[in-house]
Amino acid sequence: MDFREKLKLRNIKKDLMIEELCEIENGNVKCLVCERNCLIRAGKLGICKNYANIDGKLVHIGYGKLSALESRPVEIKPFFHYYPNSTALTFSGFGCNLYCPWCQNYHLSFSHVPKDIPKVPPEELVETALRYGDEGLCASFNEPATLFTYLLDVFALGREKGLYGCLVTNGYFTPRALEELVESGVSGFSIDIKGCPGMKRALAAVDHRKVFRNARKALDLGAHVEMVYLVVTNTNEECYSWIFEQHLRLGEDVPLHINRYYPMHFWREKETPVEKLLELKEIAQKEFNINYVYLGNIGSIKHESTYCPNCGKRLIVRAHQRVVEWNLTKEGRCPKCGKKIPIYGRAPTRL
Repeated sequence: MDFREKLKLRNIKKDLMIEELCEIENGNVKCLVCERNCLIRAGKLGICKNYANIDGKLVHIGYGKLSALESRPVEIKPFFHYYPNSTALTFSGFGCNLYCPWCQNYHLSFSHVPKDIPKVPPEELVETALRYGDEGLCASFNEPATLFTYLLDVFALGREKGLYGCLVTNGYFTPRALEELVESGVSGFSIDIKGCPGMKRALAAVDHRKVFRNARKALDLGAHVEMVYLVVTNTNEECYSWIFEQHLRLGEDVPLHINRYYPMHFWREKETPVEKLLELKEIAQKEFNINYVYLGNIGSIKHESTYCPNCGKRLIVRAHQRVVEWNLTKEGRCPKCGKKIPIYGRAPTRL
């Protein structure tokens, strides 16, 4: 059976699934792809601008409509414990389901799906990744929930060709949608933590607990998870303590990236002081016993390197979004004390 025949079968399944991921209420359609659960009136769009109510059916108008396509290092996403030193063909769509006021890709996330651009077939995307020599596929830049049914096809085809599948996401999928993503071939989730329940100024309507619920579910399904906490300037102890507590429930070995905020889009407060990031890293490690804590957006080799949580030996050195030094044994252990370091996927073949 060739690619086209297999994709046709998957499209049949996809159509059935889009019906299962919605509810019909008096001519309105409730979208169940993400936890916004948009109730869409006839002829209208959901919040993310990618799903429409057409003749009482949930239709994915953003299917295959891509805003960017680029081969990128997996470390830039960031993934530090997932297929290290590999590259992934990274793609994105349009729109979002949260609309963070500090969004760095607002020119994509705050946009409608253009009507005048052609769709990129899943086969073409996979073939491009293979031609570029990438080892994986990654949905990023804007929120991947906007491309949900497209992702199912892309990652299933990619897996058949030996490509890993990963997402950079806000993690606000419904549990059912998350299950379907993992089943289709998604094995890596870089999940952005957008805040905590006490936030009032931004994203107050978002249930941040569901982000950690989904991270836990992805882990239980056998996927790899790394959490990313962008520290906006006005963060407080109540907020970061809640985040660290939730993270620890995922497991002490789940990587946590604490990233520096810079003024962007609507959010114009000053950038986060580096001293604050250093303080939070120390708290996460010493008070909450999180083993792998990294600082991002400050260009620090020291704080992007992996150290053995048992003996302190520097094991993996990263610079400019690449691994430049790899000191683990073939079994993935610290050569000094023998502690197993969690790495998902193969070790770097060359540096």
